[in-house]
Amino acid sequence: MSEVISLETIEEIARQYGYWAVFLGISLENAGIPIPGETIALVCGFLAGEGELDYKFVLLCAVGGAILGDNFGYWIGKWGGWPLLLRVGSWFRISEAQLKTVREEFSSNAAKAVFLGRFIALLRIFAGPLAGIAEMPYSKFFLCNAAGAILWASIMVSLSYFVGRLIPLEKLVSSVAQFGIGALLLVAVVFVVPRILESQDPLKVKD
Repeated sequence: MSEVISLETIEEIARQYGYWAVFLGISLENAGIPIPGETIALVCGFLAGEGELDYKFVLLCAVGGAILGDNFGYWIGKWGGWPLLLRVGSWFRISEAQLKTVREEFSSNAAKAVFLGRFIALLRIFAGPLAGIAEMPYSKFFLCNAAGAILWASIMVSLSYFVGRLIPLEKLVSSVAQFGIGALLLVAVVFVVPRILESQDPLKVKD
């Protein structure tokens, strides 16, 4: 998404709207809308390091946006996300059985997925809705979500606040994005792909 919206545009938005940019951007991304919230957090942390924004307020807005957005995503998934997920899956020729496998894998690792999912590309967007779809208990979701939001926001904002003074912002954003994609591929290889292949095993189906 950050490739569609240039880094320069995100910087302009951050400078114009300040704390609202980081709060709303991260809220919408965590609610399930593909907005580059991670990049917005990094940019606003960088601007805080430059003295244009206050570090504490950027961090508070990032934490608040992440918590609020994931809560919206959770209830979207809880109230009707599964039919929507089935529809989207059909567009990519993903069967209902395969999607159920993904849901079951997420459900068995829900706490870890919600807590650490913010650091993984795409999962940061879909963790909230998937938690609702998987019927993760709300109290457990809220605690994991809040803890993950505090950790993620602290790292993202602090990283660009301090490291942004040493290396170009563009390189920092690119490196963080590559880490997220790498983490996504690792999760897919270790958890999701084996379960999908297992569900398609004709011998297992016969059993």
